[in-house]
Amino acid sequence: MTTLAVAALAMAAPGLAQETPTEREAAREVLQKMDALERSLDVPTLVARLSSASATRDAVAARAKQLVESELLALSDDICTHPEVGYKETRSVQKLAEALREHDFGVEVGVGGFDTAFLARRKGGRGGRPHMGVIVEYDALRGTNGAFHGDQHCSQGPIGIAAAVAIAEFLEKEGLPGTVTVFGTPAEELLEPSAKTQMHRNNVFDGMDVIVRSHASTTTSRPAPGFGTCCLNIDGVKYTFSGAPAHQMTAWNGRNALTAVMTLFQNIDSVRSNMRPEARIQGIITEGGAAPNVVPDRTQADFYIRYPDEVYLRQVREFVDNAAKAAALATGTKVKIDNYGSNRDGISTATLAELAFAYMKKYGAGKVQEAPGKPQGFEESGSVSRDIPGVGFSAYTSDWPNHTYEMDQDNLKPVGHDGFKVQAQAMAALLHDFATDASYRAAVEKEFAGIKALFGEYLRALETVYQTPAVTDPK
Repeated sequence: MTTLAVAALAMAAPGLAQETPTEREAAREVLQKMDALERSLDVPTLVARLSSASATRDAVAARAKQLVESELLALSDDICTHPEVGYKETRSVQKLAEALREHDFGVEVGVGGFDTAFLARRKGGRGGRPHMGVIVEYDALRGTNGAFHGDQHCSQGPIGIAAAVAIAEFLEKEGLPGTVTVFGTPAEELLEPSAKTQMHRNNVFDGMDVIVRSHASTTTSRPAPGFGTCCLNIDGVKYTFSGAPAHQMTAWNGRNALTAVMTLFQNIDSVRSNMRPEARIQGIITEGGAAPNVVPDRTQADFYIRYPDEVYLRQVREFVDNAAKAAALATGTKVKIDNYGSNRDGISTATLAELAFAYMKKYGAGKVQEAPGKPQGFEESGSVSRDIPGVGFSAYTSDWPNHTYEMDQDNLKPVGHDGFKVQAQAMAALLHDFATDASYRAAVEKEFAGIKALFGEYLRALETVYQTPAVTDPK
């Protein structure tokens, strides 16, 4: 580990430990406790020891790379060029299941309440703990020109399979205990509902000691330890307005639901100055009426309402709900509010993130970002990463931002292929260390339990600063 990387890690707590100045100030004592926990673990020394020369670890990583090059890059390219949106990824799941079965994994498709979710475990071996999970995704983005893999989810299955096969073969060959499970999780890009959250509620991830995952990135990075999410805490909400139809030439005989939904957007804009600037309110009109000569009697808007923490998000959500109610009242219509999904903060740990970062650099990752990023759980829903320690591998895989057609094109180029190989090797290497080093497992468990215990204190601290102004009755 370089001196610069050690210095960057030392800065991660408390200075970079949370996302906003309000969080850092309100939860100062919590972050000081987190800082003490991190210093007690001495993560730089731990990472230096684990990432030092090891023939067995490098052999496991080499096997993952060989699997990617010999068969799994072709699978990635195939899924990338046959995109399927969330909950409709039938072909992608079939291809991934076939690849797993070829490597002696038993695959169960249709788990956790979803037809395109699956669970796969290697047959044979000693089994038992540690229980190591690999999350793979495969849904495409919804675009105006059709589905496309502008987030490179098509590569996550092949990367995860390479690491899972490599570590499972190693455990069997050496006669070591350990169980490797691959979790196929659909619809990462949809909140309706959040697949991982529902799968977690249905006990699909129960018993895991660690979970790993990969994702596309324009840099090679890792998060600071703490509480957070990649894309802010989110409420997914639909606002459906109902009115009454009439001929547009005698519109006074009806009630215009399109006017209501347009007023909703205007009302939101009118109160933005009373919200903290970190709030993000993103909406589209999904139904706007059927014909220009008929007063629309049903319209709908779909919103992602976001804030860096879940405490102030409640106030932002109240603003938007009230904007919808006011729009309905002003236009003589009625509104139905449906909170159909949510993402919340997860937990990130330095013991996992720093080792993952060291291995990505070791195996040739490009565009390395030395300073840690904001804290974030290893999966976007927050539900799994609040309960089970894990890490997401973010190596440089594209020269273009996420959710772009150019990132989709990089799936098939050397920048994508090289990054996918780095992620597979680094993932396999970390799983090797987790499987073979009891002291490392203990350090991960200690850090995760410590940060999770501080999470409640952090939320209570924020409750004291996000006060709602008292509004008096007019006289």
